[in-house]
Amino acid sequence: MLLLWVSVLAASALAAPAPEADRPRRRATQAPNVVLVVSDSFDGRLTFHPGSQVVKLPFINFMKTHGTSFLNAYTNSPICCPSRAAIWSGLFTHLTESWNNFKGLDPNYTTWMDVMEEHGYQTQKFGKLDYTSGHHSISNRVEAWTRDVAFLLRQEGRPMVNLINKAKERVMEADWRNTDRAINWLRKEAINYTKPFVLYLGLNLPHPYPSPSSGENFGSSTFHTSLYWLKKVSHDAIKIPKWLPLSEMHPVDYYSSYTKNCTGKFTDKEIKNIRAFYYAMCAETDAMLGEIILALHQLDLLQKTIVIYTSDHGELAMEHRQFYKMSMYEASAHVPLLIMGPGIKVNQQVSNVVSLVDIYPTMLDIAGIPLPQNLSGYSLLPLSSEPSKNKHKVENLHPPWILSEFHGCNVNASTYMLRTKQWKYIAYSDGASVLPQLFDLSLDPDELKNIAAEFPEITYSLDQKLRSIVNYPKVSASVHQYNKEQFIMWKQSIGQNYSNIIANLRWHQEWQKKPRKYESAINQWLKTHIASV
Repeated sequence: MLLLWVSVLAASALAAPAPEADRPRRRATQAPNVVLVVSDSFDGRLTFHPGSQVVKLPFINFMKTHGTSFLNAYTNSPICCPSRAAIWSGLFTHLTESWNNFKGLDPNYTTWMDVMEEHGYQTQKFGKLDYTSGHHSISNRVEAWTRDVAFLLRQEGRPMVNLINKAKERVMEADWRNTDRAINWLRKEAINYTKPFVLYLGLNLPHPYPSPSSGENFGSSTFHTSLYWLKKVSHDAIKIPKWLPLSEMHPVDYYSSYTKNCTGKFTDKEIKNIRAFYYAMCAETDAMLGEIILALHQLDLLQKTIVIYTSDHGELAMEHRQFYKMSMYEASAHVPLLIMGPGIKVNQQVSNVVSLVDIYPTMLDIAGIPLPQNLSGYSLLPLSSEPSKNKHKVENLHPPWILSEFHGCNVNASTYMLRTKQWKYIAYSDGASVLPQLFDLSLDPDELKNIAAEFPEITYSLDQKLRSIVNYPKVSASVHQYNKEQFIMWKQSIGQNYSNIIANLRWHQEWQKKPRKYESAINQWLKTHIASV
């Protein structure tokens, strides 16, 4: 691996061809190779101004300069497994029924990689996949299943930071190992292929680290980095987010903040540290992306390879009094999406709203494979490679909206976001029992003023559009019923008092105070009939 301190210098030379004597054997003319790097929890706003000023991301900047960046790319579900199911299937969450972090695609589902392999591509994947199941803990599962129960319990420990007081570069060792494996595969196998290849690398960073399984901070999440990466962060540019008073928060937001243990007092220093550590973790992620780009360059493959970088969702990093994701706010739902390579317009920024379901048709389009008719997404190639003179025609090749939905833990109502050029509309549950939210991001980028009641005509119009895409009251009812069934199955499977099990999960401290009260609430929930919609 090249030393990271020369990465920027090396990146500046990537556009130049390698000297003839240093070039490995080239292959015959063919469809381009494809490398897809998917990180976790990366706030997409960091990839463009003004967010990009807070942390040095040289290889993301390199992709911006040498390719196309999508300024308004969104996850289709702000949590790991459902969002990755959308990437690998090209289908919205309600179609895959990937409701939470342990219910994703069927293991035998035909992904875009399967299709590309059937059409002659050599394929390989390394690192985090999580599109069939995230294999998350029993605590995480119970928290998701019982989110509709009428109680309020803290499900997380208070967010923390942890600094390695040395100039360690490889902090997330597992991710670095997978990056090394991907590079070794490129050097030892891909370079010798006579057919095009597609390589997938999944990274866990900049996802916060889990805390130890016991002790004072049991159940918390830790933003963990070293001095080496913190030096990449411009502390003066770190923004302390504005918070609404607890009394003015939307009820679903309050539930999320409470279950994430964020309703207490935080000093500005605490908030700034969490955000600084998160940005440092983003810098380390960028370096891994850079190692892949550098390896492609060294092997003389970069000129024949389309590189795509994105993330499964973002990270709130204390915006809206929350950390983690599970929210439709920009920090959680807005993802990076950059493409560079042969045929891709350079130094181009696309403002169209796009989403992760567009990855599937894009991959097939790159390979020249006909697209299935049932996909939720659209190929991004017309937006990233068409001449600007055909702008009007290109814009019509992708609908002017995207859909995101969430049905997992830390949120007590199924949530649906319709994002258009100007508006962000968020509906909940059956569309009646919980008030919706409407934001004009051009006037309110911090999303602090819900204007749904002020603009009833716009709210109604957007809600009708959302219902034309998904019958969301029916989907919410299905998820509600699924949660009950899964909880009952789990309760029956443990063969003992389920309350004793819950008393030792992440939320054990509050449960132990009034177990009979919470057991009663669960019993009442299980008795409630779900009316058909």
